[in-house]
Amino acid sequence: MSRNVGVIGLGAMGLGVARSLLRAGLRVHACDLRSEVLQAFVKEGGVGCASPAELSAQCDVVITLVVNAAQTEAVLFGEQGAVAAMKPGGVVIASATVAPDFAIELGKRIEAAGLQMLDAPVSGGAARAASGEMTMMTSGPAAAYAACEDVLAAMAGKVYRLGSAHGAGSKVKIINQLLAGVHIAVAAEAMALGLREGVDPDALYDVITHSAGNSWMFENRVPHILNGDYTPLSAVDIFVKDLGLVLDTARRSKFPLPLSAAAHQMFMMASTAGHGGEDDSAVIKIFPGIDVPAAK
Repeated sequence: MSRNVGVIGLGAMGLGVARSLLRAGLRVHACDLRSEVLQAFVKEGGVGCASPAELSAQCDVVITLVVNAAQTEAVLFGEQGAVAAMKPGGVVIASATVAPDFAIELGKRIEAAGLQMLDAPVSGGAARAASGEMTMMTSGPAAAYAACEDVLAAMAGKVYRLGSAHGAGSKVKIINQLLAGVHIAVAAEAMALGLREGVDPDALYDVITHSAGNSWMFENRVPHILNGDYTPLSAVDIFVKDLGLVLDTARRSKFPLPLSAAAHQMFMMASTAGHGGEDDSAVIKIFPGIDVPAAK
């Protein structure tokens, strides 16, 4: 029999991870609030579960790929939560982007329940999740790594081990999100200026992506703007949350982050204007008088 692994959350990242685990020959149990998504995964060979508890009772390793700390709390410790039903010694791979302090306390609570945890946020987007080539920023005890080496190898192209203390992985992830959010915001600002000045947007994109001003986020997100397609792969509200975590962390040590604060305000403006559920590139819509390209 294949090893039993559980994935809680079949969003853009979670579905890709679940499929990668299936390709690796693991028996993948999944749980998601959207029945249609869950049933589609069952048709691909997965095992559908009605609750996190049902899933964790059958699995040695459980991966949480939910949106935030509140959802992590709910799926692990809420009604029908995974922790109470999991066999002693099992591993929780906690992959939501959360505050480092939350990750530290989560590790203590999971260990107190007789389980192990890896603080393991991820990066790389839906495409790399689907190909099993994500980057994982992880921390936790050696025994937890030893218990899920095969699972980590199937999920990710690069697994960074950042120490034995929970929280280290989450610290590195929010620093990554600082850069990602600022890069998306400044990419939108640059394109908005180009549109205002009458520059051909496709030509501008081509020039920048072959010049020193390019970034991975510019190259990845600006095509959404050019196509007028704001179907959310990562939503505006994700960066309202993630840059908020960045600023909260820095505030505790009285560390100034002026660019992060400005980018956070840009995403807040976009969300308040009704674009919170759109792709994060929709932050360009905050600029007045900009003729944003229509959907192609």
